[in-house]
This record gives sequence, structure tokens and C-alpha cells, in this order.
Amino acid sequence: MKVIDIAKDFSRFPTGRKKRDGNTSGEEFREKHLMPLVAKRTPLTVILDGTIGYGSSFLDEAFGGLVRECNISADEALSLITLETKNKALKQEIIKYIKEALD
Repeated sequence: MKVIDIAKDFSRFPTGRKKRDGNTSGEEFREKHLMPLVAKRTPLTVILDGTIGYGSSFLDEAFGGLVRECNISADEALSLITLETKNKALKQEIIKYIKEALD
């Protein structure tokens, strides 16, 4: 299993939806860290703690965008990705974005 610690492996300051919003966007995170592993169906743990916080646009683009862009179902995405955080509301928000990605 692969582990991605967003604060250590990507940025402590994740912001924005698209790459045009900067190099710490949800699109950048998805393409650089999530998509290569999901394409290979590699199980992964994403550690969410340690950042200054997350905007909804970042989370939707990174995690909901995974379903939209990788041609996988929400169930498959959720079976591959384990979300690790002390913040239960954050975890539920991400799960919601994944489940509603194609709505």
C-alpha cells in the first residue's frame, strides 16, 4: 500500500481547484499523486492532517475529479483510497464529493 501525506508530499497550503490557481491546486494533486496510483489500481492511504486546511474546491477537484477523470466508479475509488484524519467531518466531506462526482 502506498501512503501519501498531503502536508509532507504535496503542500501544507493546498489551495484552489485548477492548475491556473497555482501549483498547490486540487487538479495538480490529483494528477501528480492520485491518478498514477489509481490507474494501476494501487491501494493507497491519504493522510489529510498537517495542512492549514482545505477549500471545498480543492477537495472536490482532487477526489471527486478522480472519479470524473479516471473513469472509475465511486465505489472503486473508495475501495482503493483510505482517508486518514482526526477530522471526521473532513473525511465525510471527501466521501460525499467522491459519491456525488458524476451527479
